[in-house]
Amino acid sequence: MHTWSAMRKKLESEYLAESLRGRLRYFATTYRRSHDREGRIAILLDGCEILQSNYYARWAARCEAEQMLIAAGGTENIWERSWEAATEAGEFNENDFYRAFGIFDSQSISESLTDDNALVRMLALLDRRTGKRTLGKLRDTMRSEPQWLQMMYDLRLEAENML
Repeated sequence: MHTWSAMRKKLESEYLAESLRGRLRYFATTYRRSHDREGRIAILLDGCEILQSNYYARWAARCEAEQMLIAAGGTENIWERSWEAATEAGEFNENDFYRAFGIFDSQSISESLTDDNALVRMLALLDRRTGKRTLGKLRDTMRSEPQWLQMMYDLRLEAENML
């Protein structure tokens, strides 16, 4: 298991696309006095947060999704489906991010681009090993991705002057 500073260094200097270096930063913190020492994670572009989430926002999104699923009459796999819905909404916590980094760091870029975990796919989209041809081929499949992941894809296209 990597420390946060080692993960951040790998993400920002080893893996990050040249076109985004110096512009995109990863941020994570743990609030030691919060319940269970939970924290938050964020991605900053030119110093502004473009994506952020935390344990409490994730939990709230999961509860809201659960209520919607129950109201719609779906009770099968409700726990699992509500967590998936929270991720679709862009809500995750720092442990989700750390787990996604571990998966991303241990597999090939092509596996990461098709991984079930949306955070792993996001890291792969921002990776220097994902070239322009591959980014172009992903155009159609990105339409079915969560909005926050589409935003990261568009960010990469813009950085590569492909929009």
